[in-house]
Amino acid sequence: MAPSSQPVGPDPAGPLPEPSTVDGAPDVPAESTVDSTVDSAVDWSALPDPIRARLAELAAEAVGALPKVDVPQQLRAVARFAPAKRARLGGGPIIAALRDVVGFRTAVVQWCREHRPAALDLGGDDPVAVAAAAVLLGEDSAVHYVELVTRRASDSSLRIARDTAVTRLSRVEAELARVQTLLDESAGVADRVRGESETELERLRKRLREQGVRLREAKDTAEAAQATADRLRAEVAAEVAAITEQRDRERERAETERARAERAEGDAEIARQSAREARQADEVRLALLVDTIDGAVTGLRRELVLGGGGPRPADLVRGATAAQGVVGRVEDPAALDRLLALPSVHLVVDGYNVTKTGYPDLSLADQRDRLVRQLAALAARTAAEVTLVFDGAGVVAVPVAAPRGVRVLFSDPGVLADDVIKALVTAEPEGRPVVVVTSDRAVADAVRRRGAHPVPSAVLLARLGRI
Repeated sequence: MAPSSQPVGPDPAGPLPEPSTVDGAPDVPAESTVDSTVDSAVDWSALPDPIRARLAELAAEAVGALPKVDVPQQLRAVARFAPAKRARLGGGPIIAALRDVVGFRTAVVQWCREHRPAALDLGGDDPVAVAAAAVLLGEDSAVHYVELVTRRASDSSLRIARDTAVTRLSRVEAELARVQTLLDESAGVADRVRGESETELERLRKRLREQGVRLREAKDTAEAAQATADRLRAEVAAEVAAITEQRDRERERAETERARAERAEGDAEIARQSAREARQADEVRLALLVDTIDGAVTGLRRELVLGGGGPRPADLVRGATAAQGVVGRVEDPAALDRLLALPSVHLVVDGYNVTKTGYPDLSLADQRDRLVRQLAALAARTAAEVTLVFDGAGVVAVPVAAPRGVRVLFSDPGVLADDVIKALVTAEPEGRPVVVVTSDRAVADAVRRRGAHPVPSAVLLARLGRI
C-alpha cells in the first residue's frame, strides 16, 4: 500500500509575511519603548514552546547584565544562576516577568538593541526568532507571527505523525508477506507430517494390540500375587497389633512407675531442702543469739568492773519486781547512738517513711539513692546490721546491687513494706536488739510489742545529718 502524497498542512518552508516597512527597512524604532497594548492581543499562556524558549533565552542572557534596579524581585535569584542554567531552570519566572513587568521587558529590549540587534530583526528567515522579536517589541503583527509558528508546529507534528504511520504500515505489510510465506511453508510441512503420522499410527496400533494381550496375561498374574500378598499382610498386621498392644501396656506400666519414682524423689528433695533451710535458719538464729548473749555478757562484765561488784541498794527492795521487755522511746540522736552501740544490733529502716519526711521534693529514685548512701556511711561507722525496706509497688527497675553494709529489700506485689518490717522483727531470736526506724504509729506499736526499739524517722535524719 503506497502512502498518500497529499500534504497535510501548509508548507513550513513558505515565506514569512512581510512586516510593514518604511523605505525598505524593517519597522523597528531604534529608541521607542515597548508597546504594552499588544498584551491584550497576544495570549502569553498560549505561546508555542519554541517562542517561549527563544524569549527565555534572550531574557536569561540579558538578566545577568542588567542593573539590579531593572531586575524584578522574583528574578533576582535566577540572575545568580550560571548563564547556561538560567533559561533552563528559570524559564517560567522569566516568561512571567516579561509578561507582567513592562519595565523589565523594556530593559531586555534595550539590552538586545545594544548587544544582539539581530535578535530584534523582524525581517529574518527564522519564524520563531521573528515571532519572539515581535512579541518582545509589542508589535501589532506579533499575533500573526505567533499564529504562523503555531500552525507550522502543528503541521510539522501532523507530518511527522503521517510519516510514522506510513513507515509503520510498510513494516506491517512486509511482516504480513513474511507470515504468509511461513504459513504456506507450514501447510506443506503439515501435509507431509500428517502422512508420516498416519503410517506411524497404524504401526503403533498393531503394537498396541500385541501389548494388550501381554497386559491381560500380566494382569491375571498380578491379581493372583495381590491376593497372596493381601493374605500375608493381614496375618502380619494381626501379629503386629498384638505386639503393639503388649508394648503399649508395658510402656504405660513403666511410665506409671517412673512418675511414681519422680514424685517420690521430688518429695524427698523437698523434705531435704526444708530440713536444710530449717537447720540453716536455726543455726543463724542460734549464732545471733550467741552473739547477743556474748555481747551482753561482755557489757555486763564491763559494768561490773566499772560500777562495783555488788548489787545496788534499789535492787534489794522487797515487794516489787523489775519490768521485763519494756522499750522506751528514742527522742534524740544520742539515744539512737546508744542503741546502735549494742552488740549484734539490727537496724531496720522504713525507707519511704524516712525519705518523705526528710526530702519529699526529690523523685522516688533519688530519694532511695540518697538514703542508701547515707545508711552505708552510717553502717561503716557502726557495727550494726542495716536493712532498708521499700514498698515495691510502682518500682520499674529494682537495683541489682546495694552498697556494702546495707541490705535493700523491696516488698513483693500485693505485700506492704510494713508487713515486711514486722516479719523481719519476728524472725529475729529473742534477746537480739532490733531498732526499727519509722514514724508510722501502727508499725511502731507492732514492733514494740515484739520487743524492738522504735525510733522516729526525724531522729535518724538528724543522726544522718551529722555524717
